[in-house]
Amino acid sequence: MELPPIENHPLKPFLPQKSQILMLGSFPPQKKRWSMEFYYPNLNNDMWRIMGMLFFEHKEYFLSASKKAFCRERIIKFLETKGIALFDTALIIRRLQDNASDKYLEVIQPTDIGKLVEQLPYCKAIVTTGQKATDILCTQLKVEEPKVGDFREFIYSERALRLYRMPSSSRAYPLSLEKKAAAYRIMFQELLMM
Repeated sequence: MELPPIENHPLKPFLPQKSQILMLGSFPPQKKRWSMEFYYPNLNNDMWRIMGMLFFEHKEYFLSASKKAFCRERIIKFLETKGIALFDTALIIRRLQDNASDKYLEVIQPTDIGKLVEQLPYCKAIVTTGQKATDILCTQLKVEEPKVGDFREFIYSERALRLYRMPSSSRAYPLSLEKKAAAYRIMFQELLMM
């Protein structure tokens, strides 16, 4: 049986200079599921709806006029203004099934998370948005995994940081959009970002 192809990460890390938090997923979905060339591009993923609800009181704030795509430019402006950096915990993967599920993602090469943190001098928290991302980060940075919706404080390279383990924004994660947004709201309030 032939193995599925190896995929390299299709996006560069998004690291605004004054970022206070670094959000890490696992790996983008297949391109056929993208509505834009950026992070959380799948229209069935609720990350940008969560952000719209929290910061603009409108879950469709980041949708384009056609409502068939997210508006990349609006998202980038928001992230730069708020100080939110994005990347993923896997650089090279193999999909063991034809979907975006972390469960069927074989990580060939993980991201060097420490190198990302070193590029973000104002970063005070790292946020993982799924189990695979959390597992990789905890292994690399020697952090004990927090419960979903909670955080752990840790020291990395003489810096005090927090690791927040947030609910996945995937629709496959069994929690309503409102409850996911409520968990993210608590995090952003604790970090004094709203």
